[in-house]
Amino acid sequence: MALRQIRTLGDPILEKSCREVTEMTPRLEELIRDMLDTMYDAEGVGLAAPQVGVRRRIVVIDVGEGPIILINPEIKESDGEQTGAEGCLSVPGQAGTVTRPNHVIVRALNEKMEEIEVEGTELLARALCHELDHLDGIMYVTKVEGELYDTVSEDETEEPGGEASAEQTPASEAAALAAQAEVTGKEEKANETGK
Repeated sequence: MALRQIRTLGDPILEKSCREVTEMTPRLEELIRDMLDTMYDAEGVGLAAPQVGVRRRIVVIDVGEGPIILINPEIKESDGEQTGAEGCLSVPGQAGTVTRPNHVIVRALNEKMEEIEVEGTELLARALCHELDHLDGIMYVTKVEGELYDTVSEDETEEPGGEASAEQTPASEAAALAAQAEVTGKEEKANETGK
């Protein structure tokens, strides 16, 4: 397992557009494996290549249904709307409210350079939009409605000298997106039952 350093807000690479992948190479295969390892280690649900310092159009996502690898992805269709909490491994310890499409269809290549189509709703749609934005140098913080807020409460950290660190963890992306999935699920149940 090879973990890569996750670049954080303020790193210039996060503001740049990425280059297309024209062929799969051993280095890109290694990059994809490392991105998956890094995403899982950080307890995230998605990671784009520029977040680990590589300006290539590669994204990995796993919202709990297994890994999705997307090379040169493009959103071909989107509709609906969802507003909810969103976080990012490149903005540790913070989240914000963002409105995204509730349904998207993405066309991309897989790791074998075969054309695929991925259709996502709710959490997967949000993750797809979020990660594809990274490939064009767009951070979710530019789409936040209102202010960013801390995702780790003071109760979850110890005073200096205690066992827990006062630093924020990169798990905030997963926590914020999971909170959104939970809220969305409750809203759907309420709509189904007529509440």
